[in-house]
Amino acid sequence: MEYRRCGRSGILLPAVSLGLWHNFGGVDTLENARAILQLAFDAGITHFDLANNYGPPPGSAEENFGRILRQDFHGYRDQLIISTKAGYYMWQGPYGEWGSKKYLVSSLDQSLQRMGLDYVDIFYHHRPDPDTPLEETMTALDLIVRQGKALYVGISNYPAPEAEKAIAILRRLGTPCLIHQPKYSMFERWVEGGLLDLLEREGVGCIPFSPLAQGLLTDKYLKGIPDDSRAHKSSGFLQEGQVTPERVDKAKRLNELAIQRDQTLAQMALAWILKDKRITSVLIGVSKPEQLTDSLQCFRNTWFSADELRQIEEILK
Repeated sequence: MEYRRCGRSGILLPAVSLGLWHNFGGVDTLENARAILQLAFDAGITHFDLANNYGPPPGSAEENFGRILRQDFHGYRDQLIISTKAGYYMWQGPYGEWGSKKYLVSSLDQSLQRMGLDYVDIFYHHRPDPDTPLEETMTALDLIVRQGKALYVGISNYPAPEAEKAIAILRRLGTPCLIHQPKYSMFERWVEGGLLDLLEREGVGCIPFSPLAQGLLTDKYLKGIPDDSRAHKSSGFLQEGQVTPERVDKAKRLNELAIQRDQTLAQMALAWILKDKRITSVLIGVSKPEQLTDSLQCFRNTWFSADELRQIEEILK
């Protein structure tokens, strides 16, 4: 495993981190989740990423992770970076989502209870809140660190202008923003419009999620929609309508280039993100241990020639 420094902090993160967004909830098989987590840790993945609403149902991913942590990782807490988030809808009533201090503090208390932890290493605000003052949200993150419930804080899904303001407020409060978690892949490149430059300038790490576009940048959909795919799950965010002929055609052409590089499409898509030194880690989600094994081979070649980069841009335009 390759480890990269997170911004200008003392923290090193594995270049590939494991996200528990799907496949670790109450509707999934616990033994499969256990096998994936064990394989990940044995491969050097020390960072496991969760959120309060991961499942389904919401909260069940944290519960299952906590159960596996107690059973299989006893004595290894100090070798792990565990993160969670709050921002999206979690419970009924006026205090169950967005960015108020009430919601963020309450949600983290619930997350710690579900996972059986005294603290998390990183706590994120999961999305910007248009109605709560940014100062209140960032002050809540600062409070959480001072309470000892999180060691570091981060933000997720923040566009560059909002991220710049949040980073400045946190620095003024004395709790620097450690990391930003944006959506980024070959098919989703908005971070290249200023966010990556901002994070580099401010010394903040970057850990993209959905780097494989929820499976579209793998060989899974090159010949149609498999019955066991996310696009067939009623609970998934990838719907059949998103597997468009245009996207499939681009994936096929990218796959041909990946084969020339002696990589799978997934390996090349991960390597394409990791080629940028502004990226601290890339966050992957898998449903089977063998998918994790395949993705980890991306380290074999993260270098791209000028011609390969030109071909990729031609395909993606």
